[in-house]
Formats: sequence, structure tokens, C-alpha cells
Amino acid sequence: MSDLQWHDVMAEDELPQDDVWAVEVEGRDIAIYGVNGQPYASDNLCSHGNARLCEGFLDGHDIECPMHQGKFDVRTGQPSCAPVTEPIKTHPVKIEAGRIWLALG
Repeated sequence: MSDLQWHDVMAEDELPQDDVWAVEVEGRDIAIYGVNGQPYASDNLCSHGNARLCEGFLDGHDIECPMHQGKFDVRTGQPSCAPVTEPIKTHPVKIEAGRIWLALG
């Protein structure tokens, strides 16, 4: 992962707690999830419909799409509930020096 380009997206204390927040990184709409103090990130668009995941409901490690209530695991992007069948793109995140960093894949 040393060849990844990391982007500073927010302070660690701004990480939503058990919630999801939208950020823009290099013109891309990204969802940042805070689950038990751990950050995760994915593209912010559901793979099933034209819905922003940041408007959905985060339940543990699952984000529920606000349009059709399909769910994805925010750790892997894999579908965890119908009607979604295609994964969402996830992105590496890390906490360093009190900041949350994201690498676009």
C-alpha cells in the first residue's frame, strides 16, 4: 500500500460515531463511516440505484440504501441484503496524527 496517494479528509474527532458522512475527495463523492471509532470509506453511490449512501441508515457494519433498503458491508463493500447484488467500491482509510486519511482506489 506504499504507492497509494493518501488524502487528509477530516480530524479524527470529526469522525461520525456509528453514522455516515459525505466528503468530496478529488471530485469524487465518498461516504465515510464511523463504526465503534473505526473509519471505513466507500463510493457514496449505491450500485443498485441512483441513491447516495450517506442518506441511508448505518446499522453496525451495514449501510442500508435509502432507495431500496438493500445493504452493504462497509468493510468490504459486499452486498449483505437484497435487492443489491453488485458490491460498492471501498477505499483504504487510516488514522494518523489525529487525522483520517483516505486513499482512492
